[in-house]
Amino acid sequence: MRMAAGQLKGRAARLARLMPSGPSSAARTPFVLLVVLLLGGGLITLLLLNSSLNEGSFKLSELKKKTTELTDQEQELQRDVDSRSAPDALERRARELGMVPGGNPAFLNPDGTVGGVPRKSTAAPYTPPPAAPTPAAVEPSAPTTPSTAPTPTTPTKAPTPTTSVTPKQPPTTSGR
Repeated sequence: MRMAAGQLKGRAARLARLMPSGPSSAARTPFVLLVVLLLGGGLITLLLLNSSLNEGSFKLSELKKKTTELTDQEQELQRDVDSRSAPDALERRARELGMVPGGNPAFLNPDGTVGGVPRKSTAAPYTPPPAAPTPAAVEPSAPTTPSTAPTPTTPTKAPTPTTSVTPKQPPTTSGR
């Protein structure tokens, strides 16, 4: 055992020589400043990240609101298009423009023969529905400009086109 105690003394002595016995010579101030700067930088980075996320959230909510408004506007326009493309509205507008129903069409076959019976399209003249009274009455003594003066809508009979289809001429159709 004596020997074991002597070996420990030798090892302890060697370790004691490696470790300084006095106050540490390393300065703690730069290390503390480094840690404080790292923590402060991390905090500032988190604050900047949070504020940019909040800004993006505000932009997102603004864009969602604008999308909702544009969707409402699109639906309103689609309802307007649907009402104008209804069959009865199309017929009324066509008659206002002087168009008449075409009847059964005649076709020119590839071999030059005519399919169907070509006829002249005729229809009764268009009579517009009675106009609704306007809410604001126009005084007759007040001068009116041509752009604001109400124009009477008396339909003029458009010349009806005559179609005579021969095997040498292509038939005229309404484009459908």
